[in-house]
Amino acid sequence: MISNIVKKITFAMVAAVTVTSCAKNLDLFPTNDYTPDKVYSTPSGYVGVLAKIYGGLASGGNQGPAGKPDISGGLDEGSQIAFIRPFFNCEELPTDEAVVAWNDQTIHDYHNLQVTSGDPFLKGMYARPMWNITLANEYLRYSTDATIASKGFSADTVAFIKSSRAEVRFLRAFNYWLMMDLFGKSTFITEADAVGGSFPKEISRANLFNYVVGELKAIDGDLKTVKSIEYGRVDQGAAWALLARVYLNAGVYTGTTHYDSAIYYANKVIGGGYKLQTNYAKLFMADNNIGGKDEFIFSVPIDGLHTTGYGNTTFFAHAASGDDATSEYGVTGGGWYGYRATSALGTLFSDPADGRALLKTPTYPSSTPINDISDFSNGLHVRKYINKRADGGKVSDPTGYFADVDFPVFRLAEMYLIYAEATLRGGAGGNTTTALSYLNKLRERAYGTTTVGQIQSIDLTTDLVLDERARELYWEGHRRTDLVRYNRLTTATYLWPWKGGVASGTAVDSKYNLFPIPASVIASNPNLTQNTGY
Repeated sequence: MISNIVKKITFAMVAAVTVTSCAKNLDLFPTNDYTPDKVYSTPSGYVGVLAKIYGGLASGGNQGPAGKPDISGGLDEGSQIAFIRPFFNCEELPTDEAVVAWNDQTIHDYHNLQVTSGDPFLKGMYARPMWNITLANEYLRYSTDATIASKGFSADTVAFIKSSRAEVRFLRAFNYWLMMDLFGKSTFITEADAVGGSFPKEISRANLFNYVVGELKAIDGDLKTVKSIEYGRVDQGAAWALLARVYLNAGVYTGTTHYDSAIYYANKVIGGGYKLQTNYAKLFMADNNIGGKDEFIFSVPIDGLHTTGYGNTTFFAHAASGDDATSEYGVTGGGWYGYRATSALGTLFSDPADGRALLKTPTYPSSTPINDISDFSNGLHVRKYINKRADGGKVSDPTGYFADVDFPVFRLAEMYLIYAEATLRGGAGGNTTTALSYLNKLRERAYGTTTVGQIQSIDLTTDLVLDERARELYWEGHRRTDLVRYNRLTTATYLWPWKGGVASGTAVDSKYNLFPIPASVIASNPNLTQNTGY
């Protein structure tokens, strides 16, 4: 009963009394008959809610009762209130790694770096983490020792619920990291806040950094050890990986760098027994739960039958394809003729022997200029996420429309890159020889040999690491954060096609290093303030 949590993602109906009152200003789903007392009265109720908390990262709309989405407010289920697709829009569309042909509402404002506080896509991106956080808070309120002691559950069930609390605290910290990275400050609620009554408080970026770090360190001893929990759930490795990522960006988040801590936690992950998948492409195929399990530290499981929707990796396969949707990307129903990359990404793959260049053009970058944003035939077509199994087997959805590709949140390659960058930036505990060896492990996989593509010590710089991060991690939700850390997202230091809405690229206001707080959220909560410049 308490196994295979990730397979139960869409099967549970969650209590809404607490959710409605704590997050009433975020247009979340209204109160229904599924009260906390009913939901948390049985072991299966706890399993169902835990599955739904994980499901907040996987499903397109995380449906509530009667087929209604849990986040309302007139937002689109796939493009605006899911997690993966809106996160991709925020992290990739403002950069050289993605442009979109469509002209849906305000979507072009992302690559143009002109997003406003009235943006509907941004409203959904703010609401999704807050919904996930609020649901996590509820679970934590109803899983205290005192509460579960009164339920009469078996010893195994009690142990499971106690252990799951650390997972939920991680997922809450992860969602608060999203808010810290994208918006800077955030609405702040925990399980200690009273339900109903006063408006939620605001937390600053520096205080949110301290909270996320504190939570991740506090749960370290309560999480399962590395690779001792079922695939798709979080363990100590996930907490260490998030700490490494947060510490790498500490200078942006707080004004004080923590490169030594980034090295420390990257080292812990690297020493945890993870291994690089020898074939890069297998990390992004329909059976990457098998092909990537040794390298993935934490991934969001996607299943073509149980996590149907247009906001997860199904989006990647359809939006990046056209007439070739079935032959190249493995999905039926036709491509959406939407997303591709600029020639700047192709420039980084100037060596065609690099096996990470899953870009559907015969040559690049010279043959892939974008003369017209709305013309899908212009630009590099990214063939990274494909709904085909490496083992040649059948995918879950018999129609072939919805993808099985899991979304990698943390993988070992990122930890190698964090170690290298933090070391080159002067972090204690690292050394350049080891950093070079980690980068060359990635190069060995990319080129299939140790004799071609290897980096020499004389070439080892932070700029090289930035380029290597793009080659290794493109379309995985890192690029905007990386460019902000290098002070290149908004400045003229690095220009790419159509940056700032100009064909040759242009610098923009530095305020766009952060997204604005949605105006509707501020209007409904007097405790919230807007980011500078918006």
